[in-house]
Amino acid sequence: MSHRPPSGLAAVSAALLAMSRHLEVRDVLKTIVASARELLDAEYAALGVPDDHGGFAQFVVDGVSDEQWKAIGPLPRQHGILAAMLHGAKPERLADVRKDPRFEGWPSAHPDMSDFLGLPIRDGDETIGALFLANKRCPKPEGSCGFTAEDEELLSILAQHAAIALTNARLYERSRELTIAEERSRLAHELHDAVSQKLFSLRLTAQAAAALVDRDPARAKGELQQVAALAAEAVDELRAAVVELRPAALDEDGLVATLRTQIQVLDRAHSARVTFTGSGVRALPAAQEEALLRVSQEALHNALRHSGAAHVDVTLARRDGSTVLRITDDGRGFEPAATRQAGRHLGLVSMRDRASGVGGRLTVESEPGRGTTIEMEIPGG
Repeated sequence: MSHRPPSGLAAVSAALLAMSRHLEVRDVLKTIVASARELLDAEYAALGVPDDHGGFAQFVVDGVSDEQWKAIGPLPRQHGILAAMLHGAKPERLADVRKDPRFEGWPSAHPDMSDFLGLPIRDGDETIGALFLANKRCPKPEGSCGFTAEDEELLSILAQHAAIALTNARLYERSRELTIAEERSRLAHELHDAVSQKLFSLRLTAQAAAALVDRDPARAKGELQQVAALAAEAVDELRAAVVELRPAALDEDGLVATLRTQIQVLDRAHSARVTFTGSGVRALPAAQEEALLRVSQEALHNALRHSGAAHVDVTLARRDGSTVLRITDDGRGFEPAATRQAGRHLGLVSMRDRASGVGGRLTVESEPGRGTTIEMEIPGG
């Protein structure tokens, strides 16, 4: 049975949809290369993203086995045809790349290539990558290129959409980096404040105990007991910060397992009892799971650091076609409507933004002396 490539508008649409489906840069690059190779029925495809030092920050291939790729050796430099595509604006369609005067050879383990189609991927005036195909799977009369003008036009369309997908992926990764940096900055600030206060109190109490040890041993003993209590609280603060700084295992373990693990550690690290119940919840889109995790962390932080709660309960469950996260504590509570400053201090604005950002909503129930319940509901699950 002869090999027939996909053709027509449906095939192009499928390729473009595949590119837009991914958010990680590496996944986008792989999808672009695989889509181009399949769509134009080539034996080999590759995409290189240049760095600022004459090489490539990333280089993705399709049609070459892992063993072949390892045998080929280091990533190529920006020379020959690759340099022409990176530094020029026009496509390169060649009957035999080996006969082009710009060809500078390749490693011994490199597969043999003849007919060639390549072009730059551009974002405005900036070249952000080079995409090329080799060895069209079709009969080729002597001295002619298997790739046609129609192939060139199709690859140009693909490259334009690839530029959009790649730019979006880069923006997404940058956004994630900024979010992580903001979270770490917040935690570092809180850690500094909380632990510094505890250590300052611990030092003063230890000095008081030293001054009393000769003239009032009983009071000195009481002060030393306070030293031990303050030291234990400082350890709790450090442990909780380490838990929050540790990367969430959402990708590997899923939301329920990640929440369960983090809450188990918080239960061990704090004097308050922290419990979790989660069942019957299906996997959600990554953005929704991350939002639920971050809201739970913020709410747990408030309950364990500010409310004086003896018990904090977290539940994750399905309700009428939605997923509902509920964090309840028996702490001192507050007045949400009247205490605008408390709302800002407790991160309620941030939590509401996270919920609305993924199509959900956040409600807060609290009153002085009666604890607090924070509930986030999102569709699906």
